[in-house]
Amino acid sequence: MFMKKKSVLIIGIGRFGRYLAHKFSELGNEVMIVDRSEEKLNDLVSIVTSAQIGDCTNLEVLRSLGVSNFDICFVCIGSNFQSSIEITYQLKELGAQYVIAKVNREIHEKFLLRNGADEVVYPEKESANKTALRLSANHVFDYIELTSEYSIIEIPPLSLWIGKTIANVDVRSRYNINILAIKINNKVSPLPDADYIFKNEEHLIIAGNRADLMCLMKKL
Repeated sequence: MFMKKKSVLIIGIGRFGRYLAHKFSELGNEVMIVDRSEEKLNDLVSIVTSAQIGDCTNLEVLRSLGVSNFDICFVCIGSNFQSSIEITYQLKELGAQYVIAKVNREIHEKFLLRNGADEVVYPEKESANKTALRLSANHVFDYIELTSEYSIIEIPPLSLWIGKTIANVDVRSRYNINILAIKINNKVSPLPDADYIFKNEEHLIIAGNRADLMCLMKKL
């Protein structure tokens, strides 16, 4: 799958910021990291495009970064909410294209959205939700929440589907779901045809309304 290289600014290198830096770099993006602590930056210098020591609550420090040149700016200062708001607001004032702010508490979300954040992420909550939903049903290998209503799951085919085609099972009409891909031994084949025959050893990557997916998972 082709992915366009992006330029990413990550402000605040705690656990979440560190994970972001690693993943965006692994995917071939240009990553700049900023933190007040030189020690936090040292371990990542070899994998990112650039690193800078600085306090981003200082407007001049932010201005020097050229924030409008980045496709995405992350504010990962979860331990100091006031600083997170200030930095988020100033990023948008300086022309940042898209700002994503990390929150530790749900009550902080609306304040960040009102002060310039285009999106907020709540890593602990999202991780807990994903883990709980994945482990609440048997044989759910992965779970991705797209919105409050729609999700993607990775599951084995139902036993009554084995040996039948997608058209025979009529998954879209009967279960109100869409099969995005078939996965066998970590090899993914996207968008299977209607005459594809379900096999016992495969995983299905399925998208649908969360309520419909929950009903399906109960049948596993």
